[in-house]
Amino acid sequence: MHPILSQKRPDYQSAVDHLHKELGALRTGRATPALVEDIPVSAYDSIMEIKGLASIQSQDAKTLVIDPWDKGLTRNIEKGIRDAGVGLSPVVDGEVIRIVMPPMTEENRAQMVKKMKEFLEEAKIRIRGVREDGRDQVNKMEKEKEISEDEKYKLFDEFDKMTKEFTNEVDQIGKTKEEEIMTV
Repeated sequence: MHPILSQKRPDYQSAVDHLHKELGALRTGRATPALVEDIPVSAYDSIMEIKGLASIQSQDAKTLVIDPWDKGLTRNIEKGIRDAGVGLSPVVDGEVIRIVMPPMTEENRAQMVKKMKEFLEEAKIRIRGVREDGRDQVNKMEKEKEISEDEKYKLFDEFDKMTKEFTNEVDQIGKTKEEEIMTV
């Protein structure tokens, strides 16, 4: 594999990893810590994410339990979740916060699929951006006579193959996530 291709592979993978992170925060009817861990909360005169203030666990498929390390932040975390607009209703239960996932309606599921498809398209745009950046580098290398014209076109084909490989991976991730969202 040409060094420029192996240099760009992590950039392609980064786009897929970012997609996984975005899709993890989508509600599918199952309680996962990813739904709330990045929600900003006012704490210690600054804004912090919940994952930096508390442990987050799935008690069961429908319930999240947030256990703040500093019990004085319980109300702030509850307020942060309410204000985040994610459609969750936190309940303070002593020193922990419980979130029972509301049942997903057909309309909610359709909205989640629409949002998921936006994330998929953003990932594909990032992947194509990596390909274009690689092609620009290859063109520059050819102009500086570091590679031949034949090698340039060979590298273009390799970038196209790698782009197709990662785009197919994104499509597969989307198919799996859509099934997960639409499963009642």
